Amino acid sequence: MFAAGDVIRVAAQISITEGAVSGKGHEPSTPGQPPNNDTGDLANGIETRQVAPLNVEIASTAAHSEALEYGTSKMAARPFMRPAANANRLKVNKLLSAAARRAVRRHMGN
Repeated sequence: MFAAGDVIRVAAQISITEGAVSGKGHEPSTPGQPPNNDTGDLANGIETRQVAPLNVEIASTAAHSEALEYGTSKMAARPFMRPAANANRLKVNKLLSAAARRAVRRHMGN
Protein backbone atom coordinates (compact mmCIF):
# COMPACT_ATOMS: atom_id res chain seq x y z
CA MET A 1 0.00 0.00 0.00
CA PHE A 2 2.76 2.42 0.95
CA ALA A 3 4.63 1.89 -2.34
CA ALA A 4 1.45 2.57 -4.30
CA GLY A 5 0.88 5.79 -2.37
CA ASP A 6 4.47 6.81 -2.94
CA VAL A 7 3.95 6.54 -6.72
CA ILE A 8 1.32 9.28 -6.44
CA ARG A 9 3.45 11.37 -4.05
CA VAL A 10 6.44 11.34 -6.38
CA ALA A 11 4.30 12.14 -9.44
CA ALA A 12 2.78 15.15 -7.67
CA GLN A 13 6.22 16.38 -6.59
CA ILE A 14 7.61 16.01 -10.11
CA SER A 15 4.65 17.89 -11.61
CA ILE A 16 5.46 20.84 -9.33
CA THR A 17 9.23 20.87 -9.85
CA GLU A 18 9.71 20.06 -13.53
CA GLY A 19 10.51 23.09 -15.61
CA ALA A 20 9.83 25.50 -12.75
CA VAL A 21 12.02 28.42 -11.71
CA SER A 22 12.36 28.81 -7.96
CA GLY A 23 13.12 31.99 -6.05
CA LYS A 24 14.06 35.08 -8.06
CA GLY A 25 12.53 34.86 -11.50
CA HIS A 26 9.71 32.59 -10.34
CA GLU A 27 6.61 32.77 -12.50
CA PRO A 28 3.27 31.30 -11.46
CA SER A 29 1.91 28.46 -13.55
CA THR A 30 -1.02 28.98 -15.85
CA PRO A 31 -4.48 28.12 -14.52
CA GLY A 32 -5.25 24.41 -14.75
CA GLN A 33 -1.56 23.43 -14.73
CA PRO A 34 0.34 22.19 -11.66
CA PRO A 35 1.83 25.02 -9.62
CA ASN A 36 5.41 25.99 -10.39
CA ASN A 37 7.90 25.41 -7.62
CA ASP A 38 8.95 28.52 -5.70
CA THR A 39 10.08 27.97 -2.11
CA GLY A 40 9.88 24.16 -2.21
CA ASP A 41 7.32 24.05 0.62
CA LEU A 42 4.60 22.60 -1.58
CA ALA A 43 6.63 19.80 -3.17
CA ASN A 44 8.52 18.98 0.03
CA GLY A 45 5.31 18.92 2.05
CA ILE A 46 3.72 16.03 0.17
CA GLU A 47 3.77 12.92 2.34
CA THR A 48 2.72 9.30 2.14
CA ARG A 49 1.32 8.12 5.48
CA GLN A 50 0.38 4.60 6.52
CA VAL A 51 -2.68 5.39 8.67
CA ALA A 52 -3.84 1.77 9.10
CA PRO A 53 -2.60 -1.63 7.90
CA LEU A 54 -4.53 -1.35 4.62
CA ASN A 55 -4.98 2.43 4.48
CA VAL A 56 -2.50 4.89 3.02
CA GLU A 57 -2.97 8.63 2.77
CA ILE A 58 -1.10 10.97 0.42
CA ALA A 59 -1.30 14.44 1.91
CA SER A 60 0.08 17.87 1.20
CA THR A 61 0.95 19.76 4.36
CA ALA A 62 1.72 23.19 2.86
CA ALA A 63 -0.73 25.84 4.04
CA HIS A 64 -1.57 26.86 0.48
CA SER A 65 -2.16 23.33 -0.86
CA GLU A 66 -5.94 23.45 -0.86
CA ALA A 67 -6.07 26.88 -2.53
CA LEU A 68 -3.78 25.67 -5.30
CA GLU A 69 -5.52 22.32 -5.79
CA TYR A 70 -9.06 23.69 -5.92
CA GLY A 71 -8.62 27.42 -6.60
CA THR A 72 -10.19 30.31 -4.73
CA SER A 73 -12.55 33.14 -5.61
CA LYS A 74 -9.48 35.11 -6.71
CA MET A 75 -7.35 32.39 -8.30
CA ALA A 76 -8.02 29.54 -10.69
CA ALA A 77 -7.08 26.03 -9.59
CA ARG A 78 -3.61 24.67 -10.23
CA PRO A 79 -4.22 21.02 -9.35
CA PHE A 80 -1.32 18.70 -8.59
CA MET A 81 -2.64 15.88 -6.39
CA ARG A 82 -5.69 14.75 -8.37
CA PRO A 83 -3.83 14.71 -11.72
CA ALA A 84 -1.02 12.68 -10.13
CA ALA A 85 -3.53 10.15 -8.79
CA ASN A 86 -5.45 9.97 -12.07
CA ALA A 87 -2.31 9.60 -14.21
CA ASN A 88 -1.06 6.73 -12.04
CA ARG A 89 -4.30 4.88 -11.41
CA LEU A 90 -3.33 1.89 -13.60
CA LYS A 91 0.17 1.62 -12.09
CA VAL A 92 -1.24 1.79 -8.54
CA ASN A 93 -3.88 -0.84 -9.34
CA LYS A 94 -1.17 -3.16 -10.71
CA LEU A 95 0.97 -2.70 -7.58
CA LEU A 96 -2.00 -3.43 -5.32
CA SER A 97 -3.09 -6.46 -7.35
CA ALA A 98 0.43 -7.91 -7.26
CA ALA A 99 0.63 -7.36 -3.49
CA ALA A 100 -2.74 -9.05 -3.00
CA ARG A 101 -1.65 -12.06 -5.09
CA ARG A 102 1.57 -12.40 -3.06
CA ALA A 103 -0.39 -12.22 0.21
CA VAL A 104 -2.84 -14.91 -0.95
CA ARG A 105 0.03 -17.16 -2.09
CA ARG A 106 1.78 -16.74 1.26
CA HIS A 107 -1.44 -17.48 3.14
CA MET A 108 -2.15 -20.55 1.01
CA GLY A 109 1.42 -21.83 1.46
CA ASN A 110 2.40 -21.61 -2.21
